[in-house]
Formats: sequence, structure tokens, C-alpha cells
Amino acid sequence: MLSADRVQQRLAQRAIALVLAGGRGSRLMQLTDRRAKPAVFFGGKFRIVDFVLSNCINSGIRRIGILTQYKAHSLLRHLQMGWSFLRPEMNEFLDLLPAQQRLDEATWYRGTADAVYQNFDIFRAARPEYFVVLAGDHIYKMDYTNMLAQHVDSGADCTVACVDVPLAEASGFGIVEADSSRRIKSFVEKPAVAQPMIGKPDRALASMGIYIFTADFLYSELERDHRDPTSSHDFGKDVIPNIVCRGLAAAHDFEQSCVKTTPEAEPYWRDVGTIDAYWAANLDLVTPTPSLDIYDPNWPIWTYQQQLPPAKFVFDDDDRRGMAVDSMVSGGCIISGAHVSRSLLFSVCRVNSHARTREAVLLPEVDVGRYARLTKVIVDRGCHIPAGLVIGEDPKLDAQRFHRSEGGVVLVSADMLAALA
Repeated sequence: MLSADRVQQRLAQRAIALVLAGGRGSRLMQLTDRRAKPAVFFGGKFRIVDFVLSNCINSGIRRIGILTQYKAHSLLRHLQMGWSFLRPEMNEFLDLLPAQQRLDEATWYRGTADAVYQNFDIFRAARPEYFVVLAGDHIYKMDYTNMLAQHVDSGADCTVACVDVPLAEASGFGIVEADSSRRIKSFVEKPAVAQPMIGKPDRALASMGIYIFTADFLYSELERDHRDPTSSHDFGKDVIPNIVCRGLAAAHDFEQSCVKTTPEAEPYWRDVGTIDAYWAANLDLVTPTPSLDIYDPNWPIWTYQQQLPPAKFVFDDDDRRGMAVDSMVSGGCIISGAHVSRSLLFSVCRVNSHARTREAVLLPEVDVGRYARLTKVIVDRGCHIPAGLVIGEDPKLDAQRFHRSEGGVVLVSADMLAALA
């Protein structure tokens, strides 16, 4: 008899993961002016999409399709450079599937479900038994084979991964109501008033945008959705609610498949879709015990990274000491007589003499001029902060010159800095 691990390994080999990575993520403002949300930088050296792809590889799912649409060049380039190690001769692949007007000369991807439908001829050729449909823009660690095993054991046609969220935040998610046998009784996309969980009046059960389908069932469902003139051809808005209405969907508790370093740790899943959420999730990593463990050697986060020298801290004078406290500083950075506090610096950043950063997220290749002061900021890639510029201390002035979020985080882009000249 095969062990449980061996059974799950074989299930993973019979599945294809479909990563939906075509969204803009407009609430991230200027961070997605030139790149899709899955390509946005995160955690000092990663892109957001690296987390879902690492989950696939670590789960043993090595046949992956990535569907892209909005400003995909940065994303495609990253995937080509960092994710080309899968071997087709071993029945492994990572297929990049941008919108190609595959149905006719006028139709791009009209929604997440339509994106999958338009590529069915490609997927059928690989003859999968199961599809694992994944959002490409969330931060979490999850063993998909646990969910896949539940899907097979339950006999459900569709399984939806769910996580409980604060009731006050539930209007931003698809909210699920499930019975004691995990059968989903209702699914409402972003309700104004959400149904609380039984026994947890302050929590609601939210869809994570992760679905598992038996292959033949998904083929038939998307064919039905394609013929429906009233559909917007989206999984969350159309396909999943229709399946739920017919009693064919089951819920999977994220707690059962979340990868945690310690059993008592809280399940970690973040939709870093706003400036405030993105800033907070990045800065959480600099705390002594972050909610997200990126140091776990048993569940590595894979990515493309340049070959860079180590970070360097120079000068030890009383008035000019290069130092970083409660911070993460990536390769190629130079802290030259500056003070960095509770900040996260991506690769090849330079903070020059007498400058100070606090609660700052500096994306790659940011240069902070002498005597500049940055507090509670996100600085986009390649920005040069002029000498002496102060950001994050005067809310009214910050709002006039940059983008200031509801939570008081200041986003700085190259265009905004150019407008100061």
C-alpha cells in the first residue's frame, strides 16, 4: 500500500497549476503603472508571483501555466530569467500564456475564466486529471497536495480554499458559507454585509481565489460559461457561484495546508493589494519574529536574483556612522555614513552620508541623497532622492507632492520626483 505522502506525490503529478497573473492591481497606484501586480517587488529580493510558484514547486506540481495580460513584460522577463529550470523531457513545464486573441481577432481575455477557456486546447494536450487554479498576486505558503487529496477523497467536482478574515474586512472578499460536511451552501462576491462564521461572530470565511477542479468538470463548466451571454467570464463572479448553487463545491480550510514553521503560528495569507497593506507586509519581515517565515529551508521561496556583492556599511565617525537597525538590507546595497532604522532595502540601493530612513521600503536601485530623511515611505525602483529632501514628516506637503495613503504611507515614484524640479 502506498504511503500518504506517495499518494499525494502522484496526485501532484496528475495535476496542472494555472496561475492567473493578468491583473493590474490598480489600488497599488504607481507601483503598477509599468508592471502587473504579480510582478511587483516584495520582501527584499522577490516578486509577488514567486510565492505561488514556489508553492507549486515545493508541493511537487511541476506543470504550470501562467496566464498574463496587463503590462506583462516585466513579469514575463522575470519568469524567463528565474523560472526556466523545469525540464520538458521529464514532463515538467512552465508555459507563459499571454492574451493572443485565440478565439477571434477581437477577443482578448475577458475575465479569469475566459483566459483559461481560451487555452483549453493547450491544456488538453497535457492530459491532466486535475486543475489547480491559483491567483498570482497573494503572499502565503501552502502545500497544495493537502487540498488536492481532500478534493479527491470528497468526490467534489470543485474545491475552494478558504481562510477566515475579520468580519470588518469581509466586504473585500468572496464570502463562503459551508455546512459541517464542508459543502458550500452560498458564495457571495464582496458583499456589503457578510455572513459571520458559526461560533466566530467576528470572523467571516473568505475564498482565497484558489480552486481545484476535476479536469473534465472544468472543461464542461467553462464551455457552459462561454455560451452564457450574461456572464462576465470570471471565476469569482460567475463560475464559482453557479457551481455553488448546484451544490457541487466543497470548502478547504487553509489551516490544513498552510505551511508553518511552528504548529502554534497563525496561518499567513495576505492580499497586498493596497499601498498600506503592501507597506505593512514588507515591514513585518524586519520584526524579530515575522508572521511570514522566509528563512525556512524546508519551504524555500525561489526567484531570479542578480549576482551581487554583499551589502556594505561604511564610516564609523560620531556624526557619520553607516548602520542599519531592525532592518533587512539586500545584496549590492551600500549604507555610506547613513542611519537605516526599521526599513527594508531591495538590491543595489545606496543611502548616502547623514541620510536617515525609518519605516521605509526602498525598491531596487534607489539612491538616497545626503541629509535626506525618509519616514513611512515606499520608494519605487530606480528613484534618486535629492539631497536634503524630507518625506514623511509633513502630511500636507507630502500629499501635494506624492501619493499619501489613508494610513499615512507616502508612495514616491520617479515621475513625482521629476515634477519637483
